[in-house]
Amino acid sequence: MSAAHPIAPCDIVVFGGTGDLAMRKLLPALYLRDRDGHLAEQTRIVAVSRAGLDDAGYRDKVAAELRGFLPADCHDAASEENFLARLHHVTIDIAGQDPWLELITRLSEEPQAVRVFYLACTPHLFGPVCAKLAESRLVNEQSRVVLEKPIGRDIASARAINDEVGAVFSEQQIFRIDHYLGKETVQNLLVLRFANALLEPLWNSGAIDHVQITASETVGAGSRAGYYDTSGALRDMVQNHLLQLLCLVAMEPPTRLDRDAVRDEKLKVLQALRPLEGPDVLRATVRGQYAPGLVDGEPVAGYLDELDGKPSTTETFVALKAEVGNWRWAGVPFYLRTGKRLERRASEVVVQFRPVAHSIFPGIADEFIAPNRLVIRLQPDEAVRLHLVTKEPGPGGVRLRQVPLNLSFAETFDSRLPDAYERLLGDVVRGDPTLFMRRDEVEAAWQWTEPILAAWEQSGTRPKRYAAGTSGPTAATALIERDGRTWHEEDV
Repeated sequence: MSAAHPIAPCDIVVFGGTGDLAMRKLLPALYLRDRDGHLAEQTRIVAVSRAGLDDAGYRDKVAAELRGFLPADCHDAASEENFLARLHHVTIDIAGQDPWLELITRLSEEPQAVRVFYLACTPHLFGPVCAKLAESRLVNEQSRVVLEKPIGRDIASARAINDEVGAVFSEQQIFRIDHYLGKETVQNLLVLRFANALLEPLWNSGAIDHVQITASETVGAGSRAGYYDTSGALRDMVQNHLLQLLCLVAMEPPTRLDRDAVRDEKLKVLQALRPLEGPDVLRATVRGQYAPGLVDGEPVAGYLDELDGKPSTTETFVALKAEVGNWRWAGVPFYLRTGKRLERRASEVVVQFRPVAHSIFPGIADEFIAPNRLVIRLQPDEAVRLHLVTKEPGPGGVRLRQVPLNLSFAETFDSRLPDAYERLLGDVVRGDPTLFMRRDEVEAAWQWTEPILAAWEQSGTRPKRYAAGTSGPTAATALIERDGRTWHEEDV
C-alpha cells in the first residue's frame, strides 16, 4: 500500500452513476483511492441517474457490483463500509426539464468544496448538462468537468460540444479524459525517452525503421453492439487512444513536465501527420468486421448477429499506416491497428530499430541478424522489453539469437499497479490537466481522421470480414508486408 497523500476535500458528482462505466471503472477506482487513504474524510460521491434509488438502495447496488469488479485481494470490509458511507444518489432525468433541487440542496451543504462533475453519459448530453449546472448555479471557480470520449462523431460535432461546455467552464476547468494516458506504462514512455541518455540519440529516422501501435481485444461488442454501431473502431479507438500513444512516441522533448508544455508538443505531432485523403485512404487503411468464430475454443457470434441481423458497415477493426512529416520522423511509418474479437488481448507500442549495416559474423548475412526492438506493453502484464542479439552459449562457431532484456512491472515493483482511473481522478481534483486532452488536440485529431471516414463512405466498399479469434483481416497483414515488414505478434 502506498503512502497516503489525501487530495483536497471534494464532491464528485457522477452523471450516469448507475451505468457501466461508473460501476466497472469509476467507483472501483475511487474505492481503491479511499482504501489507500487518498480521499479526504469530507469527500462525498454523488451519483446522478434516473434509477429512482435512495442512498441506501444505491449503496446496496454498489456493494454488490464492487464484488464483481475488484480483485479478490482488494476487498476489505472496513474499507468498503467507509467507502459506501460516502455514496449518495440523486434521481434526475438529465434530458428532462425538472429543476435540480435535490442536487442543489446536496451540494449546498459543502459550498466551498472542490466540485468534480464527471459526465459518464452520452456525449450529446454534455452540453445540456453543463447548461443546467450553470442555470442551477452549481459551477464555481473550484469546479471541474470531466468529459468521456468520444467527444463528437466528427470535427463539427466536436466543436459544437466544446463550444457548449466552454460556455460554462473555462478551458482550465475542462478535463477530456483518455484513460490510456493514465496507464503506468504510458507515463513511463515519457520517462524512458527523457530520463535516459541511452535512447534519445537513437529516437529518430536515422536509427528507427518503423513503429507499431496495437490495441487488440478478445471481447466483442456484445450487448453494446447497438451503441457501438454508431461509433466504430476508428472513432472509438484510433481518434483518441492510438493517436495519443503516437503523440507520446513521436513528440519532441518538452521544456518541462507541466500542463501545457507536454500538450503543446503532442499538438505539434497531430498537426504534422500527413493527411490521408481520397485514394490514399484505400491504399493506407484496412477496415474489418468480425464474423462468427472461436475465441479460447468457444464459438462466438459475429458482429451482425449481435445486431440481430441488421446490416451494418461499421468497422470493428482498423489497421492503417501513418507518417509524421517532420525532420525527426521523415520516412518512418507508424502502423496502427485495433480491433475486437481478435486472438489476443494486448495493448503495446513496438519501436523497431534499423538492422545492422554489415555483418562481421562468418556465414551470417545481414538479413539473418534480427533488428533490435523495444516493446512497451501497456496491458496485460505491463512490461518493457528491449530485444537484443546475443550469442548462444557453446562451442562450434557463432550462433546468434535475439533475447529480451525484460522489465516486468509486477516482478520489479513490489506494489500494486494503480488503475489508470485512480491516477486520473486524483489529477482532476488537484486541477492538473497534463494527462488530459486539450481542445485543440481533440479537434486536430478529428481533422486527421475525418477524411478517412469520408473516403470509406464514398468508396461504397464494405469492411473485410474476419473470423472471430483470428488476427484480423488478411488485408491488414498485406498492408504491412507490402513494405517488407511484419506485425509484432510475440506474447510478452
